[in-house]
Amino acid sequence: MPSILGIDSGLTATKAVVFDEGGTPLSVARRRLPQSIPRPRHIERDMDGLWRAAAEAVAEAVATCGRPASDIRAVAATAHGDGVYLLDCEQRPLGPGILSLDSRAGAPLAAWVADGTANRALALTGQRPHVSAPSALLAWVRDEEPERYARIGHVLSCKDWLRTCLTGQVGTDRTEASTSFTDLRTQGWSVDALRLYSLEALDGALPSIANSAEVVGEVTAEAAAITSLRPGTPVAAGLHDVTASSLGIGGHREGVVAVVAGTYSINEVVTARPLTDPRWFCRAAVAPGLWHAMSISPASTANYDWFLDRLCAAERAEAGAAIHDRLAPEIAAAFARPSSVLFHPYLYGSPHGEQASAGFMGLQGWHDRGDMLRAVLEGIAFNHRVHVDALREGFAFDACRLTGGASRSPLVVQLFADVLGLPVTVTATEEAAAWGAALCAGAAVGLYPRFDADPRDMSAFETTYEPDAARRAGLDERYTLHCRISEALAPLWPAIGALGA
Repeated sequence: MPSILGIDSGLTATKAVVFDEGGTPLSVARRRLPQSIPRPRHIERDMDGLWRAAAEAVAEAVATCGRPASDIRAVAATAHGDGVYLLDCEQRPLGPGILSLDSRAGAPLAAWVADGTANRALALTGQRPHVSAPSALLAWVRDEEPERYARIGHVLSCKDWLRTCLTGQVGTDRTEASTSFTDLRTQGWSVDALRLYSLEALDGALPSIANSAEVVGEVTAEAAAITSLRPGTPVAAGLHDVTASSLGIGGHREGVVAVVAGTYSINEVVTARPLTDPRWFCRAAVAPGLWHAMSISPASTANYDWFLDRLCAAERAEAGAAIHDRLAPEIAAAFARPSSVLFHPYLYGSPHGEQASAGFMGLQGWHDRGDMLRAVLEGIAFNHRVHVDALREGFAFDACRLTGGASRSPLVVQLFADVLGLPVTVTATEEAAAWGAALCAGAAVGLYPRFDADPRDMSAFETTYEPDAARRAGLDERYTLHCRISEALAPLWPAIGALGA
């Protein structure tokens, strides 16, 4: 019986999932991935350690799927986008991989904003550079580590490093290539984009670009020995995890906004016209001639996890994963009563720049933990609305598909529907990004006619939440105040941040 392997490597864990041909997960294996923070703003990962962890997860998934490795028809990987993973000319890691949470490259970024480079980049590449973009990180390496810069043989993303380890072949796909150095209109590499950042010396280090659902190599004997995959198993190019998640939940199509409520607030639409705006990235979609407009900030459910870790630590340790069910009645009760408490979810970043910080407003002595949790969840939904409202100005869509940890709570999904003013659909897809990668792998070897020909009956395991008009009116008022407070605090955030410097 044919099966497919999807690998999903995030910022904290790598998952390997074996799916049957119909899209049902047969096995899931996970490995935690330690991060290294050698100094402030530097967030890294050992590249060989990443490969070992991924290989262990694949071997476990193969061993527990109940089918022989020979049934696995194809493999594809997805992983966190942006950041940068560098190899020398012998395809060996050139230092640790730099994650998309890294913010060391503030100096080159500030210079590009000041001299107009950022706006020229928007017109050429479809996006302004940001602090963890390959452009900014490579400029930092050029300026701060010139010896390392001089030895760069290949510039890769996270998932492309895993692909290299599986096949021995260096390359990337369209969705990953478009993070910094492609021409918006041709969707191919642009020397002019490199010149914008004075990085033209790396022209030869950019990998070849393949379609996400294209076979680009085979599992080598060396990789097979540690993954338990069959040597010669086809490997597809794969795709950026933001796009993979959208694809995995049926949201990678026009007319829908796909929302991922995870570490990042990810909000994305597929479009046939490459429209640019500083509020979103206009990157390549999976199919040629389509683009993926992504409005993103690191300000989503990581704020909720922070609250649980810092203020509910003992209870969380006791309850484990059941902590969410235990807190649900407390949160529901808080939503049922009036509250003046608002929260800005900017613990790790914001749509308003890196100077913004998180905070509770309207908190009084009679409020309790439930009121604060309600405010955190509202603030997360409000931040997603900031991005969705921006996308509404450029693109037409009338429905939302939601994934991420927040999508498991009916109360939170209804909150998103009410805040966004859209019907919000959630599916029973547990490993959306891995399934998106698997779809590309299956299409690459002919199991499916196209990368988006999902074989599942989506209607059988999806639920749609309609916005409630009465609740929406009250939330609109709170959202307006949320935005007004952000505007009022903007001039003060640098001074607030300087207090802790």
